[in-house]
Amino acid sequence: MDIYLVGGAVRDALMARDADAAASSHVDRDWVVVGATPEAMAAQGFLPVGRDFPVFLHPQTREEYALARTERKTAPGYHGFHFHTDPGVTLEDDLARRDLTINAMAIAAADAEDPASARLIDPHGGQRDLRERVLRHVTGAFGEDPVRILRLARFAARFPDFSVAPETRALMCQMVEHGEVDHLVAERVWQELSRGLMEQRPSRMFEVLRDCGALVRLLPEVDQLWGVPQRADHHPEIDTGVHLMMVLDMSASLGASLPVRFACLCHDLGKGTTPADVLPRHIGHEERSARLLRGVCERWRVPVECRKLADVVAREHGNLHRSAGLGAAAMVRLLERCDAFRKPVRFLDIVLACECDARGRLGHAGDAYLQRERLLPALQAARSVVTADIAAQAQARGLKGPDVGALIHRARVTEVAKALGESTLKSAS
Repeated sequence: MDIYLVGGAVRDALMARDADAAASSHVDRDWVVVGATPEAMAAQGFLPVGRDFPVFLHPQTREEYALARTERKTAPGYHGFHFHTDPGVTLEDDLARRDLTINAMAIAAADAEDPASARLIDPHGGQRDLRERVLRHVTGAFGEDPVRILRLARFAARFPDFSVAPETRALMCQMVEHGEVDHLVAERVWQELSRGLMEQRPSRMFEVLRDCGALVRLLPEVDQLWGVPQRADHHPEIDTGVHLMMVLDMSASLGASLPVRFACLCHDLGKGTTPADVLPRHIGHEERSARLLRGVCERWRVPVECRKLADVVAREHGNLHRSAGLGAAAMVRLLERCDAFRKPVRFLDIVLACECDARGRLGHAGDAYLQRERLLPALQAARSVVTADIAAQAQARGLKGPDVGALIHRARVTEVAKALGESTLKSAS
């Protein structure tokens, strides 16, 4: 039985030799076992967990150990594979089935504590491609698994200075033309998209997917934004697709959470359906964006937390941008529509997504989002109202339901007016 460290841990150890890549260190370690059987692994205390092929957890470290395997395409899509493992499968056989050359390197387990200095097993030139900053497929087997298109796009977002090898791009285009991406299951699409959104430069993922034709199959609502003009006085970059990529990268630079980044991705979907005769204006695009968002979320089974935040941002981002001119009453109505009183922490995410939108424009990356300085004090003032006391007093007067809500609303408007320095008369208008 021979054991090897493979994949990302080896790749990132080699990259960490370069100070610029040290931040890409790989925490998880994957192991391949050659010359073993499931029975032999179990006899040594390994716990079997693999559903499709033999994978085991180490009895102490709980790291994953997989038996060396080969695979054969049997049907379209991600699940259409037959896996073969036996003691005769070699390490080279196992590495040949991997996606990218930079992920198809290995070192012996005995050298795992210092992988950057170990003797490298690199049959497909992964170390060369690391030096040359190239994402290249290992063999033609890449074309049998459409998830690998998404994985490569995600790696492009993680390593934005890497290019895609011309022959790999050609293979990806061919896969799309043959309909492979149409067989992807929702769970894997969302898994890879969500990971890509959280990478260093998420725009690269969408650029790669668009370049090979996969984006229009997976997210036509996003793909159709390129070439759609916006008013140059608001958007010097003009092109809506370009703006979207700038917003996504701004969300990464500000360290935004996944729900915020997904909201940024979907906030302007409605601009892709603006009638040509009203361009470059986009009247009513917010509601159209929210409607298209629902389709995206259903198609890829987007988690509830992401879809709810994205819905509010899609519908209200224009109003948050205009909030500097709102009076107290309008401000409270905006906070109510954002459910800010029940979910004040989520409201901070809404504001952050809108900041990414405002700063994701040509020449505006360094701007401060001044609306924050008005929105957050207004929310704090409105939340200072003790709603339980107002409700108790109203019930003592025989008031119920909407009447109680109206009293609470008026009290919040009054407090917000004080915070904003407005007169009571003005705030009531």
